[in-house]
Amino acid sequence: MSRIGKQPIAIPAGVEVTVDGTVINVKKGNKTSSVETHGRVSVEIANNTVVLARVGETKESSAFWGTYRALLNNAIVGLSEGFKKSLEINGVGYRAAVKGSVLELQLGYSHPINYEIADGLEITVEKNVINVIGADKQQVGQAAAIIRGFRKPEPYKGKGVKYTDEHIIRKAGKTAKK
Repeated sequence: MSRIGKQPIAIPAGVEVTVDGTVINVKKGNKTSSVETHGRVSVEIANNTVVLARVGETKESSAFWGTYRALLNNAIVGLSEGFKKSLEINGVGYRAAVKGSVLELQLGYSHPINYEIADGLEITVEKNVINVIGADKQQVGQAAAIIRGFRKPEPYKGKGVKYTDEHIIRKAGKTAKK
């Protein structure tokens, strides 16, 4: 039995949830998001809450129940509050700047790295912190992971791009021979 799937999802003010066949549409203002369930769960909307129920009694249907509940909750939270990932740049000469729809990173290579900002994302830079903001949790996390992948933090000095809440385990350097 899914512990996640049986929890109801509260619909905040200003967010509209509709069911169109097997697709659940979430709308706030001019922003929309949809979750395709492929008929694996049934959906009921009542009293500003959404309740998902399993279709069938198999172990697979229980897994889909929790998965689609989490996806729908992320769509609702994304449109009402949004998601944010923060990355920190550490290193001498390492810097970032947003130029139009391109994030330009200088990370110690012989050339700057240009990352094209996708639609639905907003990237801001404050000193050495890059903030990735958007309504789609998967898209925000993927963009942050790609930016981090350009220069992962190294364990000796901690140089590179890391998440602000990430802790880098440091290694001891070489010691002089006596």
